[in-house]
Amino acid sequence: MAKHIPRVEETSAGGLVLDLNGPVPRAALIARRDRTGRLIWLLPKGHVEPGETNEEAAIREVAEETGITASILAPLGVIDFWFRTPSQRIHKTVHHYLLQADGGELNDTDIEVAEVAWVPLAEVHDKLRYPDERKLITKVSDLLGDTCLT
Repeated sequence: MAKHIPRVEETSAGGLVLDLNGPVPRAALIARRDRTGRLIWLLPKGHVEPGETNEEAAIREVAEETGITASILAPLGVIDFWFRTPSQRIHKTVHHYLLQADGGELNDTDIEVAEVAWVPLAEVHDKLRYPDERKLITKVSDLLGDTCLT
């Protein structure tokens, strides 16, 4: 008889942090190492803590993972997916926001982050590892206007 594997619901939040003050719009991305040790680039995100809104979690996680304090400009979208651990099936829902950098210094002091970088906004789509995150990036021009991508 097959062993029952418990299902767990997890919620995370994060997003695309933009610096629109320079000559070229750019976004803060984080990198982690995959199981093979290869560097993969992602949007910063993490678990929503008890009593915290998705928006509060996105702002906190962005600050923790990038060193950048930010404010939310607009919702960017929701991604959900399944994965397994040896003891659980996990359904994860991640709420993404478009954020504007307000201050701070880019750093990779978070233990879960291997690298962090400002990436020209026009290059973010191709740099991101996951197709669902790349799909979210296509919404940025609609939210901010086409001028932010040049």
